[in-house]
Amino acid sequence: MIFLGIDIGSLSCDAVLIDEEKNILASSVILTGAKNIESIARAKKNVLDAAGIMEKDIRSIISTGYGRARVKEKDAAVTEITCHAKGIKHVIPETRILIDIGGQDSKVMRLDPDGNVVDFAMNDKCAAGTGRFLEAMARALEVDITELGDLDKGATSDLVLSSMCTVFAESEVISLIACGTEQKEIAKGLNRSIAARTNSLVKRVAKNIDGLTVSMSGGVARNKGVVKAISESMNLEKINTPETPDIIGALGAAIIAFEKIHG
Repeated sequence: MIFLGIDIGSLSCDAVLIDEEKNILASSVILTGAKNIESIARAKKNVLDAAGIMEKDIRSIISTGYGRARVKEKDAAVTEITCHAKGIKHVIPETRILIDIGGQDSKVMRLDPDGNVVDFAMNDKCAAGTGRFLEAMARALEVDITELGDLDKGATSDLVLSSMCTVFAESEVISLIACGTEQKEIAKGLNRSIAARTNSLVKRVAKNIDGLTVSMSGGVARNKGVVKAISESMNLEKINTPETPDIIGALGAAIIAFEKIHG
């Protein structure tokens, strides 16, 4: 039997197929775009084609993400918090604190040894520090979003952006550029600001993280500069990031699809 998880976020639509042993058969990450129904169909087709199976072979489908209700063939829709916890438990089982920074919100979860969520904190009131925020900062710095993760290399100043509002932060970045501030220093200040905001969420779910394994999921986990800044702000040697952090929600959804059949 084959199980499918689909995570429809504001920036990307992710799909994961797993088999009876919970092995990942195929995964897909595509831009959600304005028409998420079409994105869902395309993501599903991508994984089916990659795995070489037919749609009729899928035993169960679980959807998650802000657009989860848009998946017509789903057996159930499950929250991102539950799915990311399931997904990270599968790939980094020792995780006790999970930071998930997606396209439009940031979440921090505290997990028990079985991977269950015992507490969480969420910032969904604005796009500060999310994928949307980083896209705006990349535009202001006139670099591709894929370059942003390494842009702070060699930075030495203590610059921190004074505002995390996307509009004000973009204006601040433009002003800093006009004053001759180097791109790497601005990028470092940007990363520090995101780290400080993330650290405040972490403290809401765990007063003391000593000895706890901290991991990160979501597309922003691909940004090495942000991950490093968060790690430094929490006095950690490292934050664990999966090889493909963007698919963790979809993976968790697929695992829940498996569990609904097998109990």
